[in-house]
Formats: sequence, structure tokens, C-alpha cells
Amino acid sequence: MEYKAFEVEKKWQAKWNETEAFEPFDDLTKPKKYILSMFPYPSGRIHMGHVRNYSIGDAIARHYRKKGFNVLHPIGWDSFGMPAENAAIKHGIHPKNWTYENIDYMRKELRSLGLSFSKTREFATSDPIYTKHEQEIFIDMYEKALVYRKKALLNWCDNCKTVLANEQVEEGRCWRCSNEVTQKEMSGYYLKISQYAKELLDSMPELKNGWPNQVLVQQENWIGQSEGLEFEFRLSEKSIKKLNNKFEKYTVFTTRADTIYGVTYSALAPEHPIVKELLERDLLGKQSAEKIKEMQKLSSRDKQIVQKEGVYLGIDVIHPLTKKEIPVWAANFVLLEYGGGAVMAVPAHDVRDHEFALKFNLPIVQSVQPKHGEYSIQEAMCEDGFLIDSDRFAGLESSKAREEIIKYFEQSSLGKKVINYKIRDWGISRQRYWGAPIPIVHCKKCGAVTEKKENLPITLPDDAEITGEGNPLDRHPTWKFTKCPKCGADAERETDTMDTFIQSSWYFLRYTTAPNLWKDVPFDKDSVKYWMSVDQYIGGIEHAILHLLYARFFTKVLRDLGYIDKDINEPFSNLLTQGMVLKDGAKMSKSKGNTVDTDSIIEKYGADTARLFILFAAPPQKELEWNDSAVDGVFRFIKRLIDRSDNVLACESLPEINHKALSKESQYARKKVYEAVKKSIDVFGNGAYAFNTLIASSMEAFNALSAQDDKRVWTEGYYILLDILEPIIPHITSELSEKYFKCKNFTQDIKLDESVFESETMVLAVTVNGKRRGEFEVNTDASESEIIKAGKSAVSKWLEGSDIKKEIYVNKKLVNLVIA
Repeated sequence: MEYKAFEVEKKWQAKWNETEAFEPFDDLTKPKKYILSMFPYPSGRIHMGHVRNYSIGDAIARHYRKKGFNVLHPIGWDSFGMPAENAAIKHGIHPKNWTYENIDYMRKELRSLGLSFSKTREFATSDPIYTKHEQEIFIDMYEKALVYRKKALLNWCDNCKTVLANEQVEEGRCWRCSNEVTQKEMSGYYLKISQYAKELLDSMPELKNGWPNQVLVQQENWIGQSEGLEFEFRLSEKSIKKLNNKFEKYTVFTTRADTIYGVTYSALAPEHPIVKELLERDLLGKQSAEKIKEMQKLSSRDKQIVQKEGVYLGIDVIHPLTKKEIPVWAANFVLLEYGGGAVMAVPAHDVRDHEFALKFNLPIVQSVQPKHGEYSIQEAMCEDGFLIDSDRFAGLESSKAREEIIKYFEQSSLGKKVINYKIRDWGISRQRYWGAPIPIVHCKKCGAVTEKKENLPITLPDDAEITGEGNPLDRHPTWKFTKCPKCGADAERETDTMDTFIQSSWYFLRYTTAPNLWKDVPFDKDSVKYWMSVDQYIGGIEHAILHLLYARFFTKVLRDLGYIDKDINEPFSNLLTQGMVLKDGAKMSKSKGNTVDTDSIIEKYGADTARLFILFAAPPQKELEWNDSAVDGVFRFIKRLIDRSDNVLACESLPEINHKALSKESQYARKKVYEAVKKSIDVFGNGAYAFNTLIASSMEAFNALSAQDDKRVWTEGYYILLDILEPIIPHITSELSEKYFKCKNFTQDIKLDESVFESETMVLAVTVNGKRRGEFEVNTDASESEIIKAGKSAVSKWLEGSDIKKEIYVNKKLVNLVIA
């Protein structure tokens, strides 16, 4: 049989399409599996990262379909975003046209791979009906005070002309275009993710067995729970007067209450209201003011990595316990959004405070003695120890001291114990066109008013002028002008659009619902209850904080709003984070000229070869290096699989085989085949999906079959290998199974024949004084003395001229000889 990959693959793709082979059943009583790969942005072409992601998910989905599960395996398009606007600017193509033309092309590419996606449940997040339901969800969140508007200093990308969330700033640059990010004060809408911080942390144990630990650690650190003391620093009388009586005190938070007697200065964020007051009233020198303004330009992340800088503000506060005056500085390492934008600084016991104190020659006062070793003023001692020079608390161990000092503050009404979270509320306002409009109307009389739900969706105007300058919706001559939904007066629409991470925060719920219900509801509650949570989610580790955290947050919010069942707390039971596909040691990119064109690989070798290579080259979680010769190698394996099919007896049921009556070669071949069966059970059962080991085991079994000539063994083994490989190379396995076994799909369940693992002989190792010196074959029913005798014979040269002091037989493993 000649291998014509294109013909075989087109034939089976057409059959699967005609029979709707990959659609989930309406029967919600069947056991289910929801297998989901992160949906793509329609950038124009799929790349090898897509091929890897979707081949992994497809193999899992196909496996569970064969096992009788009702499988939901959908695909869609994360279709709002800046690239569409960039294309409009560069090529004069409307973002909508660019997006949907790309979707059409990429859909064909994905189908050419034979991926078993549901066709009926495909959607794009830029579809108006999706926007309608998203705006309804926004309104419900707004009415429950989970959305609010405020002015704040925001991360601004001047290239994308939009605001970025902290999570979207990578090393001071825009996550999408790598442009340097600056700080800009703007009004924007925020989602109260901080209100769910505790629950997001508390529900993490549910994910412990199904998610990579690396992802959980990243989320835990990002949420950043800390317990400590909150108290107020009162300004000195002189400082209060200097600030024109506008400020008398400010709040600070510390997790190290035990070090409070070591405080030698306090530091404020450059954006703190007190600092702003000093700047506005020109109470700082020109040089100091300019330095502070430079610090204000830094993003939150930059402040944590740049060299420490600061300015003394000419004001002081009173230590709440010692009553001494402490100088107040503006410092670039203090974040406005954390702990109120003010800190107590303890240079003796905090690395950051110590570095700052050394640079600006500030006092360093030790208040904790190390448990072991000596204290050095040249470096911060951050470990717990025993308090010294700390009044009534001297001598206490740090942990006990923290408790006692907080208790004293509370009893004296000086402060209180609090739990803080590092996570900030999610800013979702974006100053761009190609996104979901925020359903708010601004009325001079009524203020900010939500649009009436019956007026949704608020869609984008098709005639917006996109130049790359400013907000196209704000500049549109008519779109923003409307009537107030509350009083009917003239009003203006909100011209910001939503962050595109909103769309990917609930799309997985939409898939659960039959398309005939999509118009009326975002998702059907009963369908969600049946399908959720996602049994296996597949995507890149780069989404650990952004998408995965937001999706968890949205699931909890939608539960509390009554959209989904109260029992659904987490969206994804199991998460597989696949590694990147590299070429020449680097991530594939057009700029590096090291991309591989998916279409040409499929055209040259076929989809099955692309799938086989991508799953064979490395474990799913590891990086994969593209290798042209390895692609040739797996292509040759498929051809050998076809060429050797002449050895198979066409049949409708597997032949009965007496294993003990077979030749040694045939027995070995059956053993290797059933080892592959065991490997398949293990690979699909343990959640790691190490397809590379399954493929290697199948290849070994195929080689063993090729080394014997019993056609019954060939037939049984061939059927089993086709069954094992079907989720990986579905086109050619379906073709061969139809030809030789009269079936379009594998229906005969493979049961392990344990007799193949029974052997009349066994191979044992021999060690001499603990070092392996040889091995030998012996009958399984041999006595211990016979086994030891055979073992000594196998390593006789290592025993010459020596006395054997001890002979040890480890059952069915080895013989150990101790000599002198």
C-alpha cells in the first residue's frame, strides 16, 4: 500500500465531518470528559506551538472517546486585541475584517491536522452575541459593587496607546510590543479581585494534585498574603504646620512588629498624597522635586529592581513607642498600592532598608540579636532572634515578641493586627477600539449609569478611524453620544473598552452550552453543572498569573452572582503546561528567521507525521527542539507501519493465540506489544501524558513484531498498535484498521494478556563486592543453589585466586558474591 498522506487525511477528515464524529452528546447522564486547550489569538497562521498544544489535547480527547466517555473538546478564538488595530494602521484593513479572515484561514489549518474539535461550539469572543452576555455580566458585577471607577497612576504603553495591568508589564516593558512603560494618571474601571484574595488562596489545595507546583507558587506569591501590624505615624507639630494642617498622620503596615524599636526613618511612595502636597506647594528644592518626578515614572515592577533612590522631605514623624522624631523620605522602592504607600524602615533587619540607609548615611539601630553568631552592621540581619534594647519586650524571641507587641498596640489603641494582600484590583479599562465596549453611560445629572440590558450589546462602530493616535471611540463623531438610560437626558458612552483578559476569563463556561441556547444565555446552568470543571486544561506556563488567576476569579464571581452552581469553585481540575517549541536553541520567531511553516510540513509529510513528531520529540512539559531529520525519521516509521501491513491477516476479531506454543521471537514480540498496552494505560492514567514514552514503546513493539514471522502474532500486535497510536496519528490508523479489521473506529477493547509476561527463564545480574560484573539466564524454577552456581560460572574470571566469603541471592534480581 503506497502512503499518500494527503489523500488518506482528506478522506478521513471528510468522514469525521459528515458523521459529526466529534460532537458531544446531549445525554447529560453519561460519564464525561471536558478536554480544553487554551484558545488561540487569530494572528493569521498557526505555529508549531499551536500544533503541540492542540495535538496534546486531541490525543487525550480521542483516547477518552474510545473509552466511551461523552467528550467535550471545543475550540474558539480569543479575537479582540491590539494586533488587529496595528494591522488596520499598517495595511489599511479594518480590524474586524482582518480578524475574521484570519479565523477562516486558521480554521482550515487546524482542520488539516485532523484535530477532533467540536464544530458546532466554535465561537469568537468578538462575536456581538458574546459581547452582549459579557456586558450583562459586567453590569451584574457593577451592581454588586465588584466594579468601580477611580483615578490612579497607571502603566501606560505609548506605542499601544493603552493602559496595562501590572501583570502585563514585563521588566518595565509592554508584554505585547516590548515598548517602555511609563506612569500616567487616568480614570479607569477596576474589578475587585482583592475581595477574593483569601478565597483564591484558600481553594488552592483543591488544585494541588492536578496543577504544576510552579504555577501554584507563582499565584500564591502574586496574591501575597501577609499578617502583621497596622499603625499610624503621627507627624511632628512642625511638620503638620509645614503641610498647612492638611495632614496629621499616615498609616503603615509591617510584618516585623518585633523590629519596631529599630526604626530609624520612614519612607513614602513618590505618589503619596503628602509628597504630592509638598511638590504642589513647591516646598522641596528644584533638584529634589525633579528626582521625585523621575521616580514617579517607574512602574511598580521597576521600583522593585532599580537602584534605590530617595529624597528627604523635610518632615518628621513621632515613633509611637519611643516618642522620638524620625525623618520621612520619599523612596522609589515604596509602592503606593501596598500598605498605603508608606513604610517604617528598619535598616538593621531589612535588606532593602539597609541598602537605602547605607546610601544616604541614615542611622542603623539593632533591635534583634541573632540566635547564632554575631550581628554585623555591614549587613541586615533578617532572621528571627531575641529582642534587645526594646524596652519591656527585650529578651523575647521574635515570634513571641510579634504577638506581644501587636497585643500591646491593640490594648493601647495604637494599632491592630491585620491581614494584607499584595494583589491589586484588576484595572480593565483600555483606550483602544478593538475590544468589548464598557456598558456605562456618563450623564451630567445621574453620573455613571449602566446601560439597560435590553439595549445590549453595545457594539463597535464600523466606521471608526484608526490611526494609532488616541482612542478611536472617543474621537468618533457620533458613536459616543446617546441618552441616559435613567433620566433620558443627553449623555455620553464610556469610550474605553475592556481588557481582553475579560473574554478569556469565562469562555470555557460558554462551550458547555448547546449553541441553540447561546442567544438567550451566556451558558446554561445545568450544562455547566454537568461539564465543569474542565478535566484537562492545556496551555503555556506564561499564563500562570494572568489568564489562570483571572479565570479562577471569574468562576468564583459567577458562582456568587448565581450564574453557575454553588459547588463549582474552580474552573480547571488538571492543568498541563506544555513547553515551548525551539529551533536552533531559541524560541521560534519571524524576527529570528527560525520559524517552521506548518502548512509546508503538512504538505510534504502529512498531518500524522507532524503530530507524531511533536508528541515524540520531548515530554509535553519540556521544551522541544525542532529537528528536520527527526521529522524524516517519524515519517519513515509511518511508511514502515504501512509497508509491513502485508503480514497482517484481514479479520473482524483477534485470533486466539497459545502463547506457550510460540517461538521465542514471537513470545518476545507479544511481550513488547503488551508492554506498550501497559505504557498506554500508564500514560493516559497518570496525568503527565508522556506520549514520547508511549510512542517509543510502540516502536519497540513494532520492531519486535518485524523480527518474527507468525501472522497471528502480527495480526494481534498490529491491531493493538493501531489502537494505541490512533489518538496520535488518527488518519493512517483509521485507514489501516478499516482495511484489515473492517472497522472505522477501534471498538474491541484491549485487555492485558498477563500470560505474555510469564517466562520459563529469567535474566539475573551478578555483583562481586557490590560491583556489577555480569549477567546470566536461568530457568525460573531453578533452585537457589543452582542459581548461585550459574552466577559464579558467569563471572568466573572475577573470582580467580579469591575466597568467596558470602553468597547472597536476591530473589529474581541478582546474585551477590563477597570475596577476599
